[in-house]
Amino acid sequence: MGPPTAACGPAGARPATPHWLGTLLYVPLLYGLGWLASRPLGLLFPGWRPDQVDLAGAGLALLLLLLSLPWRLRRAWGCSTPWSRLGVRVKPLAGVVAFLGGVGMAALLLLLLVVVVMLSGQGRWTAVAGVPQLLNALALVLGVGFAEELLFRGWLWGELELQLGARRADALQAALFALVHPWYRLAGLEAIGLLVGLGLLGLVLARQRHRDGGSLWGPVGLHGGLVGGWFALQSGALQVSATAPAWLVGPGGEAANPIGGAIGWLTLGLLLACRQDRSGPAGGPPG
Repeated sequence: MGPPTAACGPAGARPATPHWLGTLLYVPLLYGLGWLASRPLGLLFPGWRPDQVDLAGAGLALLLLLLSLPWRLRRAWGCSTPWSRLGVRVKPLAGVVAFLGGVGMAALLLLLLVVVVMLSGQGRWTAVAGVPQLLNALALVLGVGFAEELLFRGWLWGELELQLGARRADALQAALFALVHPWYRLAGLEAIGLLVGLGLLGLVLARQRHRDGGSLWGPVGLHGGLVGGWFALQSGALQVSATAPAWLVGPGGEAANPIGGAIGWLTLGLLLACRQDRSGPAGGPPG
């Protein structure tokens, strides 16, 4: 079951098909505007580091995305209820259940990861993360989880589904999701491992949205829970050995990214297989 499409366009009418050039340029233009608008902040606040200015630019770009998405969906998709079509506006109880289900699944995956790391002798339990680390983890759950899911499993998946169909949209959004992350900063097989892991994560998150009947809050919980939970673990609870093999725990040594290693591949692959069996083929309105 895929995200509902019936809310777009007049009753009985086929949804509009966005032009590929608009899909290609929409987000880069918003990001460029956010980047340009943030440049004066470096002069107004000389103490800010370049990465802080860039982060402010990303925040401005996200604000522009939120402001312009309803216009984009009405104009390019022929959609009169954009936030519902994106899976953001859902029944409150359904949204809470989907979000908590995603967070719970993330917790199970992280627990499996910790167990394997500990049993393999590649990590040790040190202490419980402090309040600042937990607050940062919560910010990652809500910030990274929502922003990236709105962009990739919300807007991008919808654009591609209207142009290519649901199955191709699943694959292409996952590929683009993987490519825009900084996997290329690593060398050789580590870069390839992280790229594949990111692609698997993109597929899992798309399947989660299908399973939830189009709600975006399940993927937000799953994605944010993985990012925020792993940050909390690494910030004070779990110490991964600097000599841990990258093929097992992922590249990065003590700051390993587990989705780039065999543990991440296995857990994401199993979850993807389960989501495939339960959700069935993607695409089309719910029956």
